[in-house]
Amino acid sequence: MLKPTVGPIVGHTTFQHTRVFLRGAPVANAWVFAGLRYRRTGASDWSSGRFAELTAARDMSAVIALHDLDSDTEYEYQAGWFNTGDTRPAVEILDQLQLQWPQKNYRFRTTSSKTCTPRSYIVGSCRYLRMTLGIPSLPSKGDRIFAAIKRLAGTSSPAISALLMTGDQVYVDDMNVVVPDRDYPDILAKYRAAFSQPHIQSLMASLPTYMILDDHEIEDNWPANASRDDNVLYRNAMAAYEIYQASHGPAYQLAPGEQPTGQPPHYWYQFAQGDIEWFVMDTRTRRNLSADDRRIIDADQEQALLKWLVNSPARVKMLVTGVMLFPDSKSTDADTWKAFPEQRLRILESIRLHKIRNVVIISGDVHGSLTSRLRHTADPDFEVQTIVSSPFCNSAWLPYAKASSFIHDQPLAKTAAGDYYLEWTSKVISQDNFAHLTVHTEHIRVEYRDPNGDYLYSANLPLHPPQPSLPSAV
Repeated sequence: MLKPTVGPIVGHTTFQHTRVFLRGAPVANAWVFAGLRYRRTGASDWSSGRFAELTAARDMSAVIALHDLDSDTEYEYQAGWFNTGDTRPAVEILDQLQLQWPQKNYRFRTTSSKTCTPRSYIVGSCRYLRMTLGIPSLPSKGDRIFAAIKRLAGTSSPAISALLMTGDQVYVDDMNVVVPDRDYPDILAKYRAAFSQPHIQSLMASLPTYMILDDHEIEDNWPANASRDDNVLYRNAMAAYEIYQASHGPAYQLAPGEQPTGQPPHYWYQFAQGDIEWFVMDTRTRRNLSADDRRIIDADQEQALLKWLVNSPARVKMLVTGVMLFPDSKSTDADTWKAFPEQRLRILESIRLHKIRNVVIISGDVHGSLTSRLRHTADPDFEVQTIVSSPFCNSAWLPYAKASSFIHDQPLAKTAAGDYYLEWTSKVISQDNFAHLTVHTEHIRVEYRDPNGDYLYSANLPLHPPQPSLPSAV
């Protein structure tokens, strides 16, 4: 059995379930399979093997889902791939073969179902790995920050529960001016290169990783810059996204033994860990740019979001958006929530009128990191926090955001009942970084760290006892 060519990647993990992505490689005139076995750390006996056939339709990759696990428990596993020559045995009998499992052991931990217990997360976005003629340029620059995250994950208390990557995990359009990548094989090659670098590979093999796309998984400022000729680009980019990012996340509902097939019903998704819940929005592929009904998320997603905000009993509600909900940038482009003010106001008004506490907006995109909060002139109880973390690795061609990049001297929105206004709760960090969040009972500790893992800045964002929501007609 050979080691994976990409992965393994531990994806969506609950207190009794996880899913693991891995890729093999094609072998001429042979049937190819992936395999995984696991055990509780410290146990002597391995489980029976779990297997999946690898096909070119999913770029020789598979997701193996494990069910009926014990909560808050560390497991170790071995994973690899092999071929059976020109014989195609049934998956059910592969464990009867005399397989030589890889000696490398990986570990993951299921989540705890306990409430009111501290939990820790890593948040970041925008990992630029430039490709030149199909080969990464200076790959160590785009990979070293993940070594720092892995070291932190080994010492963090509480243990880090998940890595949230909020957009631009790959730059399909990194060389758009010179040699734009539009063909499916070229886009797949970028994913393979991005996710097989040694440090990110080691990190994702053990830390549950959740992803959502932003524009550079397709094209800069998509879909505002789209042309009719970009239909093929979009299909190719999303097919690759579904394989390498969506497949191991909650967007696909997987029963035991099932593989992700076709398109998921949508790319946005939800997951929960104890009394902390996450709603990860797709702010990129369901936009409506028409003048009479501008939307950054589609109507179904907005309705699901509003129902979740109002009805979820979660103590802390983390709302992920690839582009910032606030503060607004001084930039004149129409790529962010600033260009969709009516929809943004509907969401904010729902939070305010239903007196929903402890809503935290998580985002990236701007190549700068900060925390801030939104208040309301006529409603002293209203407060929404935001945590922005970007970039993991910047391009030399792109600037970092600074404090002067944002609008902070005028209301975010005005209504008949009062104005929404911004308060800064941190400085703006203008360098490569990631955010380490620890959710405590009374506050969220946000620590920004550089690519070496060294401390840059921290902020404590207050949490409040939740108030009962008012009845809703959402």
